Amino acid sequence: MKLKLALFLFFILPLVACPLWGQVVQKKQLRESDYQKWGELIVENISPNGQWISYRMVYDNDRDTLFVRNTSNRKTYNFSKGVFPRFAGNEHLIYKDKNNLHTLNLTTGKNESYTTDTQIEYSHLRDQIIILLKKEKTLQLHNLFTSVIHKVHEVVYFSMSPNGKEIIILLKINQKYSVGLLSLSNTPEINWIIKEEPGKFYNFTWEENGKAVAFYSSLDSSENDINLCLYNLQVKKLSRLSPNEQSNFPPDKIFDKDRSYPLSISPDLEKVFFYLSPQNRLIEQKAGHTVEVWNTADKWIYPREQRSGRFYEKANLAVWHPASGVIVQIPSAEFPSVMLTGNKKMAVVSNPKQYEPQFEIEAPRDYYIMNLDTGNKEILLKEQSEFYSDLLPSPSGKFIAYYSNNNWWIYDIKVKTHINITKKIKVPFFGRVYVLGGDSSYGNAGWTSNDGEILLYDQYDIWAITNDGTSARRLTNGRETKTKFRLNTLGAYDLLVQNFDGWKSVTIDLNDKLILRAEGDDGKTGYYSWEKKSGIKQIVYGDSSFDNMHYIKKYHLYMYQEQRFDLPPRLILKKNKSKEKIIFQSNTHCNQYNWGRSELIRYSNSKGKELQGILYYPANYNPNKKYPMIVYIYEKQSQRVHRYINPTLFSGNGFNESVMTTKDYFVLCPDIEHETGKVGENTLDCTVSATNYIINQNFIDPLKIGLMGESFGGYETNFIITQTDLFAAAVSGGSIADLTSFYLTVGWDLNISDMSRFQSQQWRMGKTPFEDPDLYSKNSPISNAASIRTPILLWAGKEDWHVNWQQSVEFYMALRRLGKTATMLLYPDEKHILMKEKNQINLSLRINQWFDYYLKNDQSVTWAKEAVN
Repeated sequence: MKLKLALFLFFILPLVACPLWGQVVQKKQLRESDYQKWGELIVENISPNGQWISYRMVYDNDRDTLFVRNTSNRKTYNFSKGVFPRFAGNEHLIYKDKNNLHTLNLTTGKNESYTTDTQIEYSHLRDQIIILLKKEKTLQLHNLFTSVIHKVHEVVYFSMSPNGKEIIILLKINQKYSVGLLSLSNTPEINWIIKEEPGKFYNFTWEENGKAVAFYSSLDSSENDINLCLYNLQVKKLSRLSPNEQSNFPPDKIFDKDRSYPLSISPDLEKVFFYLSPQNRLIEQKAGHTVEVWNTADKWIYPREQRSGRFYEKANLAVWHPASGVIVQIPSAEFPSVMLTGNKKMAVVSNPKQYEPQFEIEAPRDYYIMNLDTGNKEILLKEQSEFYSDLLPSPSGKFIAYYSNNNWWIYDIKVKTHINITKKIKVPFFGRVYVLGGDSSYGNAGWTSNDGEILLYDQYDIWAITNDGTSARRLTNGRETKTKFRLNTLGAYDLLVQNFDGWKSVTIDLNDKLILRAEGDDGKTGYYSWEKKSGIKQIVYGDSSFDNMHYIKKYHLYMYQEQRFDLPPRLILKKNKSKEKIIFQSNTHCNQYNWGRSELIRYSNSKGKELQGILYYPANYNPNKKYPMIVYIYEKQSQRVHRYINPTLFSGNGFNESVMTTKDYFVLCPDIEHETGKVGENTLDCTVSATNYIINQNFIDPLKIGLMGESFGGYETNFIITQTDLFAAAVSGGSIADLTSFYLTVGWDLNISDMSRFQSQQWRMGKTPFEDPDLYSKNSPISNAASIRTPILLWAGKEDWHVNWQQSVEFYMALRRLGKTATMLLYPDEKHILMKEKNQINLSLRINQWFDYYLKNDQSVTWAKEAVN
């Protein structure tokens, strides 16, 4: 009873007792002991009819809670440690907590618990919850419409078809197995595929439309006695591939015994894709067990070869034609990487090491297209980018789209032609997309029905271009207002389908309403709809960060999240043109405290180029007061202007904008733009220009400005203080000090050479240190350390292999030898970002205290004072 009361007081009472948002109340000063009140809102999902939403609040002090709320009457369920919620129809929820799986009736509140090994699925088509109690070996079919529960006993496994019409079930009785197809109708029936056979059955895999299912079977426990099975639901036929009975089965191969790759079935049901492993492969000693032999002629450096190479040991894809019995091995040690065309009739193979050794992050490749009936290969592309989205098969299998030489091309598989489809369009389809990378394509969103048009992005707009390039139309008008439009997604790969070692595009129906995300150069964000007849219309757009858009077409409902730096995230429901309704407001207690605000600023560098940045104002800002300021740097940051930031000491980099603004600091986050060969010069120019712009606003004490960055931002911090005395104190974490030394190190977390960062990527040096040693010396903080007069706090994790922690040690030793003011914090068993809570707190407090000592003259910070003395 006490626990229930406590939960009510903590979660429910603030929702009704807190003052209205925006109401004038006596504000409090935020203290470190208050940080634990803040939680992070995690948007989960919405029921099919929009009547229920699920979301989680995640806290630093482990009070994580799952909430399910009715959007009409606000009825709310909450579950401590609840995770992975999914709606089963409109009135039921499936979720997991620390100890059990649960099904919840949202109407009655009835909550049923199951052990965590229970398997639970929901069929939307049949409106049924399928539950397998593994300990009891009982399958339950809960018909939510009729309330009838049908049971099948002795079931040890099931797999539901993609369309939800039926499930494949595996029964075990007296050490014998039966495989059946169970319909999910109101009167379930079992169609037996295999009856009472010894051995094992596993790796059940459905064809993507539910027309067939493939699986492995073994008559005994021997790995050499495995069959591959295909059951065709349309003709009710079972086909088997037995290595012992198939004359063309490769004698030196066996089925992938590790079962590390899934089976796959072609849409025409004529092919089954599976993996073969070498039967008697030579197992070499792995790294760490014997002497390592590094040879400069190796394609990849030794650690990468151990981790990602050794292709002769790996399982390779093969295809089985059940009708003819023909088996074709697709990749090989020569061409180990493979993807299929959209209809799975052809394969595209390549070798990642073909143009190695080279010194970019990844090498280009020659791609070959393979006939899966004959195994014959023809060249498709030479020296093509390996980047995952630069070569994508179309959904229907007619074309392959690829990005090359700053244009998009279409390869017609049938007639074997290459067409440049963007060369006549007078806008670029490439630019800076990724913060620490070079120029790349803006992206390929997918194809329309039957591969008629491809949807491509330019910097602002979405284009629909015919597969032969003869027609191109712009669906949006973002360029005129500098507004970037993109198809709405909830995940980074929502518009792609995994395709073995690559990806393929999805189909976008232009006859349906599209939901588009919009981002303006002025910091505004929001969503628009696009329809074939009416074009583009605004749903919501403004000076906030809007994300997590869920659209329910049938009920014309939109659910999304809104936040600003001075507005904690909240969930909003909107129906067409009706007024938006706030369903949940997180962290309502924030309104009780003095809080800062964020502003998008525009400044110009020394060359007159206009750039942007974020300025965070102190809580309870007084325009008649001069404030200290911290400049936090890491390339482009202005896109975060409206992000709400919970105050916390549990930060992996020790820095938190909300903490600093509530401690009476301004925080400036300027965008930094780099040119080839000028990484240090551009960093200095942009940072100093932005800082001087703010100084000229007359609310900053120019003698009380701090500088901070980590990783690449740590390098930027190190370099800047070698060139200017503008900053009174600095903090640099996981940073780089010597570019030549860093160029010659290994990034042990990825097992690749750090040289790859320097040519056209993050560092954009354009040359090697052997071609231009002065360029590297000029841009290296360690070479210019004698000029430093700014006290600096260095920190690093002693297991950081992303940026070798010895870089921080080298910089510290240089500063020590030169008699500079510096302190270094090294954290044992920590990597590039600190993960242990005690270390996160320690770093956060020390960074805060370091700036307090130098920017506020706080003499109570004894460790900083002692370090200076």
